[in-house]
Amino acid sequence: MSSATTIAPHEVELLALGEAMVELNQTGEREGRLWLQGFGGDTSNFAIAAARQGAKAGYLSALGDDARGRMLRALWAKEGVDATGVRSDASAFTAVYFVSHDAEGHHFDFMRAGSAASRMTLAELPRERIAAARVLHLSGISLAISASACETGLAAVATARSAGVRVSFDTNLRLKLWPLARARAVMREVMSLTDICLPSLDDMRALTGLAEPDAIVDHCLGLGAAIVALKLGAAGALVADSTQRFRIAPYPCKAVDATGAGDTFGGAFVARLLAGDAIDAAGRYAAVAAALSTEGYGAVEPIPNAAQVRAVLDGKDTAPPAAAP
Repeated sequence: MSSATTIAPHEVELLALGEAMVELNQTGEREGRLWLQGFGGDTSNFAIAAARQGAKAGYLSALGDDARGRMLRALWAKEGVDATGVRSDASAFTAVYFVSHDAEGHHFDFMRAGSAASRMTLAELPRERIAAARVLHLSGISLAISASACETGLAAVATARSAGVRVSFDTNLRLKLWPLARARAVMREVMSLTDICLPSLDDMRALTGLAEPDAIVDHCLGLGAAIVALKLGAAGALVADSTQRFRIAPYPCKAVDATGAGDTFGGAFVARLLAGDAIDAAGRYAAVAAALSTEGYGAVEPIPNAAQVRAVLDGKDTAPPAAAP
């Protein structure tokens, strides 16, 4: 797990923008009536995953002035994620979501309409902080939670591009938040401005109508992405740039909850790119990190740290390690 040392704003190399939430995750105990409290929100998960791999990460968002908001601030302080770009909104609340499980996988229910993060506006966008970073990360959810959040996210991307800051984007399509036609239009615009594209196979099939992973990667590269890491779930990943392409095998694990696994992959992948890894090495690292994150319940607690991932990659651990304390 990352050090809790506060990162000076000018030292933050990776900024993520979006909505963090308090999570309630259904366990298999007491006939499903026992729920485990944790944390989530795709871009927050991404920032924490990057921080646990050693990246200097920060977060941009808004929270309610409530107990859940204070819990999230304590989490980021513990993880070493700079949260000075997260404002408090006394007139709104911090969102909550529920994760239930059945034979078909995991399912989400949200209490987020009107949340503090959904009320983000251009006036509060810390453009200087974005311009000082090396990478800005956001997702489809960052853009879908409200019209003002979408406008803010697009302005953040424009700010990053103008300052020479790379843009990282995860599709994370949620059709409960916006219609498919709107998602297609907005995400196509953002992907055309993206340097590191982190889509999932199911998302891209819905967004493009394409079926084959290689065709989807070609589509993303054609829009302008310099690097694409297409997440294939249990089949691993396909990573590419304009000159090379690698199929990344999945790391075998005993998955109990895949919540946040894609976010862990993205955060680990970008962290390793920032550390200087080639795309294939970053992809292999990220695949291991994502697999280990499915070994426990919740989006955040099971995310492995760098030592745990390295132990697997170096062959020193034959089984996925326990979640970081």
